[in-house]
Parts: sequence; C-alpha cells; structure tokens
Amino acid sequence: MNRTEFIIVTAIILFVAFCLGWFANWLVHRFTRVAQSDMSELERMAQELHEAEETREQAITYMQQREAELTNQISQTEAELSAAMEGLREARHEAEELRSYFDRTNQG
Repeated sequence: MNRTEFIIVTAIILFVAFCLGWFANWLVHRFTRVAQSDMSELERMAQELHEAEETREQAITYMQQREAELTNQISQTEAELSAAMEGLREARHEAEELRSYFDRTNQG
C-alpha cells in the first residue's frame, strides 16, 4: 500500500465515520423530538402551576391577615377580661366593706 492509497483509505474511513455519526445524531434527535401536542400539554401544565402558585400566595396572604386580625381580637379580649376581673375584684372588695360596715352598725 503506497502513500496515495493510504490517504484515500483514511479519507474513506473518516467519511464513513462522519456519515455514521451524522446518522446517529439524526436518529437521536428524531426519537427525542417533543411533539407539538406534548408542548401544548407542557404549556398548559406550566400555566396551571403558575395559577396554583398565585392561589397559594393569595391564601398565604389571607391567612396572615386573618391571623393578625385574630391576634388583635385576642389581645383586645384579654384586655377586656383583665379590666372586667379588676372591676369584679373592686366590686367584691366594696361589697365586703359594705358588709363589714353593716355588721358593725347592726351590732352597735
């Protein structure tokens, strides 16, 4: 085999390898190509996911507002309860003083 034949054989081998690589690449892309119906399904799922995330954010915001309202209402109720308990203590103390006063006036 002389030099020219060697170069021609090497060129043919490289060309066949190139063709096989190109064909393999075409096959891979042919089988992994996403169909248009799959793309529309993916777009629909992405839209639904986006809507679900927005709904989740709205729910979280609502829950935070509601929690703040309820916390405020609880603190107001606790303040009212504390005031009512203080008023009841004062009324009991005053009633006790009146009883002792009436007991002293009735005895003496």
